[in-house]
Amino acid sequence: MAGEVPNLAESKLTALVVDDNFVNQSIHHRLLDRLGIKNDVVCNGQEAVDVHCSGRNYDLILMDMDMPVMNGIQATKKLREMGIESKIAGVTTRAEEEEMKEFMEAGLNDFQEKPLTISKLVSILHNLDFLRPNLVNN
Repeated sequence: MAGEVPNLAESKLTALVVDDNFVNQSIHHRLLDRLGIKNDVVCNGQEAVDVHCSGRNYDLILMDMDMPVMNGIQATKKLREMGIESKIAGVTTRAEEEEMKEFMEAGLNDFQEKPLTISKLVSILHNLDFLRPNLVNN
């Protein structure tokens, strides 16, 4: 699969990008689009919680750690307390060991350091079993 970009449009996967930085939002949104994954973008953890309270569900959540209002650790804990079973991947520039441990323990399924690239996103999808052979349409 090296060098190939899977097209997951037929899989109907959905994702939520949770990041307060417009540049990161745009990059993550475009990377997901490139893979054929429908996605929405919110600016902080509280908005991610609110979207789920309104009845929306996603297969994958790309969660930043450092955000205003409600950070990624708080949002991940809250989503798990609400019974949200989406796969949550932490995506952050700060990767100090203690903070990463706390972020993972909050309920993350995977983690990648920013900047997110197509190969890092494919790695997340592979690690979280979204790239089973029957989902990949090359």
